[in-house]
Amino acid sequence: MSKKVVLGFSGGLDTSFCVKYLTEDLGYEVHSIIVNTGGFTEEELKNIEAHAYKLGVKFHKAVNAVKSYYDSIIKYLVYGNILKNNTYPLSVSAERLSQALHIADHVIELNAEAVAHGSTGAGNDQVRFDMIFNIMIPGVEILTPIRDLKLSREQEIEYLKGKGVGMNFEKSMYSINKGLWGTSVGGKETLSSKGMLPEEAWPTQATKTGSEEVKLHFEKGELKKVNDRSLYHPTDSIQYLQTIAGPYGIGRDIHVGDTIIGIKGRVGFEAAAPMVILKAHHALEKHVLTKWQLTLKDQLAQFYGNWLHEGQILDPAMRDIEAFLENSQRNVTGDVFVQLYPYRFQVTGIESPYDLMSSKFGKYGEMNSGWTGEDVRGFSKIFGNQTMIYHQVKDAAGPKKP
Repeated sequence: MSKKVVLGFSGGLDTSFCVKYLTEDLGYEVHSIIVNTGGFTEEELKNIEAHAYKLGVKFHKAVNAVKSYYDSIIKYLVYGNILKNNTYPLSVSAERLSQALHIADHVIELNAEAVAHGSTGAGNDQVRFDMIFNIMIPGVEILTPIRDLKLSREQEIEYLKGKGVGMNFEKSMYSINKGLWGTSVGGKETLSSKGMLPEEAWPTQATKTGSEEVKLHFEKGELKKVNDRSLYHPTDSIQYLQTIAGPYGIGRDIHVGDTIIGIKGRVGFEAAAPMVILKAHHALEKHVLTKWQLTLKDQLAQFYGNWLHEGQILDPAMRDIEAFLENSQRNVTGDVFVQLYPYRFQVTGIESPYDLMSSKFGKYGEMNSGWTGEDVRGFSKIFGNQTMIYHQVKDAAGPKKP
């Protein structure tokens, strides 16, 4: 009886090779699974399923993970206003973790002897998949044909043609990975340290001109309404906002990052809705949170984003940080007004019952009702007292001036 292997399957060249190699060369019974984190239409999923069965899988499963992806990862990226290197909204790295967790669950469900993925030996995904599998399903063999055989694209194509596989082998000029939290774009311009992707490379074309205002309503840190339109789940609000902001060409950039294995790389991305949401949410927080809440959040959020990018979603420290982030959102409720323009946007203001910028306590740059000038005079003296003592002691103990 053949051993079962669960293969994370996208239907592309690498995972198509894996099916044929695992079934016909290694004799495994392949169970393919695709985890949709917001990047596939129903038609695309049906075509991928048909392709999987044509290649010879025993059974194919499609998991709709969009809402669980948001609930377990994305909402904490919003709570923390997390941008990797102040640029990148962790579009691909976050969804790979959601996919790996669902693949591991499927291995347990089938009691499979092995798990496989189509990662090469060059990037971050191999580490993310391997690490989660080692934690979630220890003892289950991890098979990585592309990495282990050190195959080139040309070798994979030659192998599949030899097996009679008919599929489109022409490589697009740009590699696209679409998900709920943004779309990555790789091409010749990202392979060196200089170069910007041309207009035609971006999946969402910039077709809108002029300007329009959009109103985002947050409740306890979650986006609940867009332009007073109440939707079923925050993921629906994200997708709706994307249809509004995406055609402005908003959220395009190139991220320069450090990979888990220690090399630097560049990748283009477009993330109109994520970028608008993160900046709007941060603007609201600056009005409703205290100085030290904001300071602590920034420190913990930076660690959370970096550790998530490294694949460490299962570290218990992440649950501790998530608890802090969630608790910090109890007053992050209100409306944020954003003006959209071609290729840019601007947060113009907020309205919230929790706004700490209240004229009852004073106006910045003007006279204040909550204290007097004498109060500030005394406060300033005490606030700098220890530093004053330090400098006086230092000057007294130091060498005398001639």
